Amino acid sequence: MSDLLQSNHAPATIEVLTLFRERGGSQYGGEAVSQLEHALQAAYFAEQSGAGSPLIAAALLHDVGHLLHSLPDDAPDQGVDDRHEALAARWLKARFGPEVIEPVRLHVAAKRYLCATDADYTTELSPPSALSLKLQGGPMSDDEAREFAARPFCKAAVALRRWDDAAKVPEMKTPPLEHFAACLDECAVEMNR
Repeated sequence: MSDLLQSNHAPATIEVLTLFRERGGSQYGGEAVSQLEHALQAAYFAEQSGAGSPLIAAALLHDVGHLLHSLPDDAPDQGVDDRHEALAARWLKARFGPEVIEPVRLHVAAKRYLCATDADYTTELSPPSALSLKLQGGPMSDDEAREFAARPFCKAAVALRRWDDAAKVPEMKTPPLEHFAACLDECAVEMNR
C-alpha cells in the first residue's frame, strides 16, 4: 500500500484501490467470482464497448457498497436487501461526479426496469440476481418504468446493468485493478475532508 501513497494518483483513486485490495476478495453474493473479479469484468466490458471514463469507473465501482457494509455474503439468502447502491452512491459523492455516481445509484433500478420492459431479461438473470430482484421490489410497474426511462442517466444505468449481469465468469482474464487507476483519476473530484 505504501506504493499507492507515494503515487501520483488522486486521493479517491488510492481509496478505491485500497478498498478493493483489502475487501475485494470476498465472494460476490452466490456467484462463482469475487467482488474484485466482478468489478474488473464489468469495467473491462465497459471499456471494450467504447464507454467513456465515467461509465468505465461506474462499472468498476457499481457494487462498492458491498465492500462498505459488514453484512454477510449470504445476506440476500437471509431476506436482507443491503441497499448497496444507495450506500455506494453516498460514499462516492465525496469522490466522483454525477456521471459516475448516478449509474451506480440506478443500476438496481435498471434491473427492475429491464425486467419490466424486456421479456427475455428476467429469464437471463442468475439465481442470486433473481433472488435479489425479489428483495429489491421486483419488476417496475408501467408508471415506474416510464419515470425511470425519463431519467438523465437511464441509458448509462441500463448499459451498466448489462455489464453487471455479464460480469460473473469464473477465471476470466481481465486487466488488473491498476489498469483502471488512470480512469478513476480522470473522474475523481477534489475531496473536501
